[in-house]
Amino acid sequence: MRPLRYFINVTLDGCCDHRAIIPDEDLHRHAAENLEQADALLFGRVTYEMMEAAWRPPPPAEARPEWMEPFALTIDAAKKYVVSSTLHQVDWNAELVRGDLEKAVQELKRESGKGLLVGGVRLPRALAELGLIDEYEFVVQPRLAGHGPTLFAGLLKPVDLRLVGRLEFGSGAVAMRYEPRR
Repeated sequence: MRPLRYFINVTLDGCCDHRAIIPDEDLHRHAAENLEQADALLFGRVTYEMMEAAWRPPPPAEARPEWMEPFALTIDAAKKYVVSSTLHQVDWNAELVRGDLEKAVQELKRESGKGLLVGGVRLPRALAELGLIDEYEFVVQPRLAGHGPTLFAGLLKPVDLRLVGRLEFGSGAVAMRYEPRR
């Protein structure tokens, strides 16, 4: 069974709006390494559309730094599953996931492989409530954003975690990996 890992950048005050995060070469390298450890990505509609707009070739009109290209190439090539009841079709190496979320994700996890990587805000909250996330990685940015969205707002019950890894970046960001206590 392949694990489902959640990966997200977050500010010290809990904001996970991608516009509140300062792009950094080390962080992009780390994110690309995380993508390479997964067979596929799992996104909700909002995250899928945001990632597609940012990373699908060709690059946006405003040139991005050369150090972003490994991440761009990795995410572009990745298999993607999109959980959505409003989209009628997807492309960009993606497939729609519909119906019972728990059953659909359990089926994806049962496939052989390295793992699945989920990003975003609302979909991971639902997956956490279902007990389907096997590992959480929060890259905590040394910034106070003063706005949202915030992680796991509205979570119905606590999820207890134990720290299994930590990595500090030159920028002051800290990646912390957790596994659920079961």
